[in-house]
Amino acid sequence: MKPKSYFKGILVILGIVLVAAALVAGASKATFTSTEKAAYADERTVNFVRPGLVMKVTKAEIAADNTIRAWIKLTDPQGLPLDRLGIDTPGVITLSFLVAYIPANATQYVSYITRQRTSGANTATQATGENTGTWQKVAEGEYLYTFAAKAPSTIDRTLTHTIGIYGSRNLTEFDLGTNRGDAWLDFVPNGSAVTKVRDVVRTASCNKCHDQLAFHGGNRRSVLICNMCHTPQSTDPASGNTIDMKVMVHKIHMGSSLPSVVAKGRYFIGNADYSTIVNPSPVMDCGACHEAQSKTGATQANNHLTQPSRAACGSCHDNINWTTGENHRAGPATNDDRCSNCHRATSESDFDASVSGAHTVPQRSNLLKGLQTDIVAADNIVPGGKAVITFTIKNNAGEPVPPASLGTMRLYMGGPNVDVTSYVREDAKAATDLGNGRYRYTFTAPIPDTMRGSMQFGIEAYRTVTLLEGTAKQRSVREAAVFKVIPVSADGSPTQARRAVVSTAKCQACHSQFGFHGGNRNTVESCTFCHTPSLYAEGESWNFPTFIHRFHEEARYPGVLSNCNQCHINNSQFLPLPDSRLPTVTGQAPTTTMPPMSNACLSCHNTDTAKSHAAANTNQYGESCAVCHGPNSSYSVAKVHAQ
Repeated sequence: MKPKSYFKGILVILGIVLVAAALVAGASKATFTSTEKAAYADERTVNFVRPGLVMKVTKAEIAADNTIRAWIKLTDPQGLPLDRLGIDTPGVITLSFLVAYIPANATQYVSYITRQRTSGANTATQATGENTGTWQKVAEGEYLYTFAAKAPSTIDRTLTHTIGIYGSRNLTEFDLGTNRGDAWLDFVPNGSAVTKVRDVVRTASCNKCHDQLAFHGGNRRSVLICNMCHTPQSTDPASGNTIDMKVMVHKIHMGSSLPSVVAKGRYFIGNADYSTIVNPSPVMDCGACHEAQSKTGATQANNHLTQPSRAACGSCHDNINWTTGENHRAGPATNDDRCSNCHRATSESDFDASVSGAHTVPQRSNLLKGLQTDIVAADNIVPGGKAVITFTIKNNAGEPVPPASLGTMRLYMGGPNVDVTSYVREDAKAATDLGNGRYRYTFTAPIPDTMRGSMQFGIEAYRTVTLLEGTAKQRSVREAAVFKVIPVSADGSPTQARRAVVSTAKCQACHSQFGFHGGNRNTVESCTFCHTPSLYAEGESWNFPTFIHRFHEEARYPGVLSNCNQCHINNSQFLPLPDSRLPTVTGQAPTTTMPPMSNACLSCHNTDTAKSHAAANTNQYGESCAVCHGPNSSYSVAKVHAQ
């Protein structure tokens, strides 16, 4: 038998729904994106449940007896109140609380709540949170939480304090998953205005790669919440490593590039070994995470430039011995007072000792003159003909660059654009000079007699440049032009570019210096010439969708693998795929070829069960995948990948 509170709750819910229905009906579905489960739920269920969790700390105080209190508000995305107990509104809400302050002589938090963690014979202190305090309901969706922990008697009431909350709303019984969120409030206990904060990197910068920052079960979703526990006072007992945010994050992202790891060491925290991490961006590209204030709004976005320290710098350069001065040209450093004397914020020259100069990504050096190419014309494009390509090569100043002066200068020809079945590339260093940086080259290989529809041509060029020659900073840099691709009709039919599945811009969200095979193949379009359905080696397919999916699944991908939109554009992950696509040659028995839809899906869902399912739905007439997984089907690609 259901308890009376259950039926009372249902009556209250029905009353709320009747009042709220006019506000949310019709509009609620539009609130959710295609990556959320609620976008595919029955409208009546959505209007009843009101999925989502928005939390806010509206007020905080530390009383005279050092009791810590926080007033919070819990609503759905439309602003309607939620019951934390899940009685008056669906879904129990579980919350945890943090409280910390920033000392007058420091820039990072110190938590009032700590715990002792033990691993083997080692014990360490860690900042933490709590959920054992007392609750008082103030109004619908509004609560007063009184911390179990109290502020110490030594509290300085003039300092910035922060209350942080994080938690979840369980809607799994409605097939709407678990809604998560966090929030915080800065305040000064004596009532003064907040003038000091910790705001170096914003969550949006992390989410370029991490899709949705979510750790320790998924509820910690903001950098600020991370900062409140990952303080200098916190240590991992298993490794003895600090889990101070600025040190830990640098070392994790450096991973396999850490000098200590290169020297056959390990970097780990608890049971997690980060020694194999390969950062998708150059490790010296501080700006990949430390984005400018003008872009993110972070008030301390320049801290990495203006506040160098042994802890922050030594987290990446972890072979420096600050006591002896080993691997530190300036010798021993007993404090951080003089760091900025040598390591100024900005550089007078790339690769100097300034923070920005020392972290110059070589391919972006201002000392390079630049290399720009373009295909301006493609003539004699007929089956059996020899294509004549007119192209340009210039530096950033618009000055001509002779093809013969380059390390590589190649033109690509491939097609058809539905699925490339053949391609050639030819050295074009001996192209005819037409003057003013224009050149002409005739392919020696003819266009295949069987070519129909559209095909594509590409241009690739790089040169090796010696920078700062004769100085201690001399270095060789490969300077590559952006790989350009143009579509051309081979038979007079309308020109059709190869379908756009992913974009270079989306790749660059994580791979800030995008480029492979030496950096010359630096656009998505360049990959499509070689990585065709027929490309395989040693029993592995190197077809573009196959190996890209496989790489991102096998690597320690920082985002949510089921969020296809993080890489795909134009809903290109949706089924069905174009009928004219070719099967992928796998080279693996018993299935030596794989039809296109099965191949795309099985490159991630690579279990025997999934393979059997795909095979059972494929016959001599083709694949029936789209019957169940089409855009409007019960198990559409978007729906089954939603979160």
